[in-house]
Amino acid sequence: MTVRQPIEPSAEHPITITPTGRRVTVTIGGTVVARTDDALTLQEASYPPVQYIPLSDVDHAVLSASETTTYCPFKGDATYYNVGGVPDVIWTYQQPYPAVAEIAGRVAFYPDKARIELA
Repeated sequence: MTVRQPIEPSAEHPITITPTGRRVTVTIGGTVVARTDDALTLQEASYPPVQYIPLSDVDHAVLSASETTTYCPFKGDATYYNVGGVPDVIWTYQQPYPAVAEIAGRVAFYPDKARIELA
């Protein structure tokens, strides 16, 4: 078994996590599947910002676990959820690395599969 070593965020690859401070609503196929006033914005290097929403603010009736997993050397192992007929629309780091521990218990949505609105 290979032990993965986390890579710490740095000046070359910064990661910041801040409260979004706005209501975030996520819609898939015209149905609201998540709404929260408690989102966090994760900004990683030059990637677009990502909204991490508490899993408790997602409609669990529309979720089904996916078998997909991925790995990020900065955040850890990710697992995925399907929403209705949309595969792998949500990802989560159930045990994120310490540098991004604030995203534990939160999920993010792919913007090409879901409509994410900030109000």
